[in-house]
Amino acid sequence: MLENYKNDLFDVIIQAGQSNSQGCGLGPVKDEYVPNENVLYMHENFTVSIAEEVLLDDGIKMNNFSLSFSKEYIKNGKLEKGRKILILRAAEGGTGWADKRWGMNDDRYLKMMAMIKAALDLNHGNKLAALLWHQGETDNGTPTAIHYSHLKELVDSVRNVYNCPNLPFIAGDFVHDWKNKYLPATELVVQAIRAVCKNIGNAAFVETSELESNNQAIGNGDDIHFSRDALNRLGVKYFKAFSEI
Repeated sequence: MLENYKNDLFDVIIQAGQSNSQGCGLGPVKDEYVPNENVLYMHENFTVSIAEEVLLDDGIKMNNFSLSFSKEYIKNGKLEKGRKILILRAAEGGTGWADKRWGMNDDRYLKMMAMIKAALDLNHGNKLAALLWHQGETDNGTPTAIHYSHLKELVDSVRNVYNCPNLPFIAGDFVHDWKNKYLPATELVVQAIRAVCKNIGNAAFVETSELESNNQAIGNGDDIHFSRDALNRLGVKYFKAFSEI
């Protein structure tokens, strides 16, 4: 139960967006994530568990980039003694503004905001550390100005509602194996994300051209999702961008 963690002090990392944020990475990795008691998940049903890769029914593990981000966060001394990391798992695959899921009155946005409130209300010593975002495939082809307005409104609202105007915001490019097949439609959205990161302050955009898809890693036909190893590397890239803000 969430109440069981009221005496813990958390650096809260929001992980939101769609499937590449939720994490669908498959294949081998050079450095497998080892769960530990200092890195926890809050799930959207407001339960808490040790953060770890998803174990599928056939024994295959599926990765997400918050794990390697958190590993780097600790390794680089960002986590103060006596504190833990709480990752809010607010992403859901196949969601965007085009299907009315991330607008100010839509379910995914409202769920994310409720999760943030629950994490901060749990202990007044808890603090927001970063908003990690990966999304846009669902909105492929949306005019740049429209996607820009949607995304900026989301980030601004989190910062304003929770009085954290300098909250770091990190976003990244798509899987290039998929993105390059659908140019220029994909680039309309990517340009919007880049511009938001450039204009809102305390934000960074992460390049992904060298990161493989699941299909490139294991030949399963899935070209839209980062592979398991790519997500490990993406989390490191997100942390590097975070640390340079």
